Order: sequence, then structure tokens, then C-alpha cells
Amino acid sequence: MAYTQDELKQQVAKAAVEYVKSGIIGVGTGSTANFFIEELAKVKHKIDGAVASSEATAARLRGHGIEVFDLNSVDSLDIYVDGADEITEHMHMLKGGGGALTREKIVAAVAKQFICICDSTKQVDLLGKFPLPIEVIPMAWAQIKRELEKLGGQVNLRLKKDGSEQALVTDNQGWILDVSGLQIKNPAELESTINQIPGVICNGIFARRKADILLVGSSEGVKRLVY
Repeated sequence: MAYTQDELKQQVAKAAVEYVKSGIIGVGTGSTANFFIEELAKVKHKIDGAVASSEATAARLRGHGIEVFDLNSVDSLDIYVDGADEITEHMHMLKGGGGALTREKIVAAVAKQFICICDSTKQVDLLGKFPLPIEVIPMAWAQIKRELEKLGGQVNLRLKKDGSEQALVTDNQGWILDVSGLQIKNPAELESTINQIPGVICNGIFARRKADILLVGSSEGVKRLVY
């Protein structure tokens, strides 16, 4: 039986909810995370609330009657559930297509378990086909672009989708550079290298804090991988 991509996302969202036991949980951003929120709302009586990785996710959680906590008021999270733009067999991820990479990485760092949910199209042997998002301080973007080009990437400033030719502004008031043409053979090393460029807030390689559990939606059902 053939499934649509949305059906596969719903499939893994339902599987992820089985890991929700109690307390406060971390919730990611993006279309797959939105399906998880829909399923989480059905079991919201089990939890105290959630920490959101973006303003959009916070609004969606509140819309379902789920209390949203500030991360600074939380000591730890049992689980963080989020999608990925790419993920390898080693659980290294490329994230940030939705623009929330910095907050996603922060919330993931606090969680005891990072559960990545995606469909099989996101599994790759090598990161980099999907453009790597990098959040930057606006005054530094041109210099950062030059430094990233030295690493072999083609760099584009992410623009708003309204046709205004203005830079997209993140929840942190940063801008995003999307870097194409990289073959990321050593994700942890490149993650650190990019973070050392002055003006970089965060980059979308999740190798230092990779996923612990991967739930993949497929025509054969949900596949569970643990690294």
C-alpha cells in the first residue's frame, strides 16, 4: 500500500507519542512536529506541559490547551521529539529547513532522549544534499558568506516568502544562510568549525547532540532504530 508523505508523518507521530509518559517534554518545529502535536493533544492529560523550539510551535501547543514552559524554568526534559531534513545511520542530522535550528539545538541539549521522527526520504548516506542552514547575526552575514565559500559551499541568504526580497528573520532576530554543495563527511568537525566563525549563532548540523532514537515512516510501517 502506498502512503502519502503526510500519512507517513502521521504514522511516526503516533509512534512517538508512545514515548510520552509524564512531566514536561520538548517539542520541535516543522510539518512532522506539527503532526506530533496533534497526537500529543490526545494524551495531554499525561503531561504537565511542554517546552517549544519556536514561537510557532508554542502557539500550536497552546491552541491545543497544552501549557508551554520557558526552558529556563526546567531542569531537564525526558524526551525531545522533532523531525529532520536529513539523517544518517549514525544519527547525525541536518536540520533548520523551518528556520528554528538554534532553539531546536538548545532544547535537544537539555533532553535525556532525542527522538527523531521522519519518513524514509530523509535517510541519507551523507549529509549535505539538503542545503545546510546557518543562523547568523545580520551585521556579519556577508563576511560569514565569504568564510563559508572558502569551505566549498554556495551560499544564499534566506528570504521571506512574500516576494519582498527581504531577509527572513528568525525568532532570535537572526538571519539564515543556506549553504549548498557541501559533502559533510565529518559532521561533528564541520559543526565545530562553522561555529567558530565570528557572527555565527548556530548551524544546522546536529552531530554533537545527535538523535538517540529514530522512528521512520514507511510503507511497511514504522521502523525504529536506536544508535
